[in-house]
Amino acid sequence: MTLRLLPLVAAGLLAATVFATPALAHEAQLDDVRIAHPFATPTPPGAPNGGAYLDISVAGDSPAMLIGARSPASDSVEIHDMTMNDGVMQMRPLEKLEVTPDSPVRMRPGGGHHLMLMALSEPLAEGDTFPLTLEFAQRGEIEVDVWVQRADEGSEAADGHHDH
Repeated sequence: MTLRLLPLVAAGLLAATVFATPALAHEAQLDDVRIAHPFATPTPPGAPNGGAYLDISVAGDSPAMLIGARSPASDSVEIHDMTMNDGVMQMRPLEKLEVTPDSPVRMRPGGGHHLMLMALSEPLAEGDTFPLTLEFAQRGEIEVDVWVQRADEGSEAADGHHDH
C-alpha cells in the first residue's frame, strides 16, 4: 500500500465505525433488572405523541414491576398495551407492567407493550437521542438513553441482545 492511500483507508475505517455505531445495541442494568436497546421511532412533524420500546429482563428470583417512566422529550410517559380485537386496534394504558424472571418483556413497534411519549416537546427525528427514566417498584429508578431509529433498525438491534 502506498503512503498516499493510507489516509483514505484510515478515513474509510473511521467512517465505517461512526456509521456502524447507531446499529449497535445498548443496555443498562439496575440490580438484577436488565434494560436492552431502548429506542423510539421517528415521528412526523406535528405528531403529538410517540412510541418508545425496550426489552426488560430479570436475572433474580423475584419479578420486577415497572410502575412509571418520564422524559424531558414529552410531558408524560405512559405504559401501554396494544391489541387487535376483531380487526380493530385497541390501545390501553397500564398502571404497571410485571416482568418475571422466566418471561422477559420485549417491546416492539406494531403491537403489545410499549411506552407512549405523550405531548412531545418536538418531533422525534432519526439519529436523535433523549433520556428516559424508568421507575421500578422496590428497585428504584434508572435512566437510559433512547435512540430514535426506524422501526426495523431498532427492532433488529434489540433482537441482537437476546441470550446475552
